[in-house]
Amino acid sequence: MSRLLLIGPPGAGKGTQAEILASTFAIPAISTGDIFRANVKKQTELGLKVKAIMDAGEYVPDEITNAIVANRLAEPDAALGFLLDGYPRTPDQVRELDKVLAADGKALDVVVQIVADTDEVVARLLKRAQEQGRADDTEEVIRHRMAVYAEQTAPLIDVYQARDLVVMVDGLGQVTEVTARILEALAARGITA
Repeated sequence: MSRLLLIGPPGAGKGTQAEILASTFAIPAISTGDIFRANVKKQTELGLKVKAIMDAGEYVPDEITNAIVANRLAEPDAALGFLLDGYPRTPDQVRELDKVLAADGKALDVVVQIVADTDEVVARLLKRAQEQGRADDTEEVIRHRMAVYAEQTAPLIDVYQARDLVVMVDGLGQVTEVTARILEALAARGITA
C-alpha cells in the first residue's frame, strides 16, 4: 500500500515520473487536471459545474476540487494506494485531504518533492515550448509560473516537513536517473514496489 504525493515546479518532470511510479507501484496516478477532464467528459454533476466554471475562465474553487478528488479516491483502484499530482495546492486542500483519508483510517505515506534549478527548468520549458509551438510560453510567463508555484507550494512543504513526510529528490538529469533517485528515497522510507 502506497499513498504518495508528488510535488515539483512546472517542467520538473512530475507527469513523466507520476506515470512511471504509478506503473511501478501498480497504483493510479491521480491528476486534478485529468479528473476535471474525465468528469466533464462523463457529464457528472461535478463535471458540469467544473465545465461551466472553466468555460467562464474562472479557477475551480477548493470546494469543487476537494469533492472531485474525494470521489476519485473513493474508487476501487485507489483503495490500495495512489499517487497524487497537482493536489493539494493550498493549505485548505491539505486539511480536506487529511479529512478524506482519515475517514478511512489512512494518511499519506510520503511526499516526494522534485527540486530543480529554476534556470534549468526555464530552459527546459522554453525548449519544449519551441518544439511544441507554444508561443504563449515565453520566458516571462514561465518565470511567473515558477514564482507562483514557489509561493503556493512553500506552505505545503512546511506542513508536510513538520510531519516528516518529505523526501527531496533532484529532478535534473535523465528520466531514468531521476526515477532511480525517487525509488531510492522511497526505499529509504520502507516503500518498495
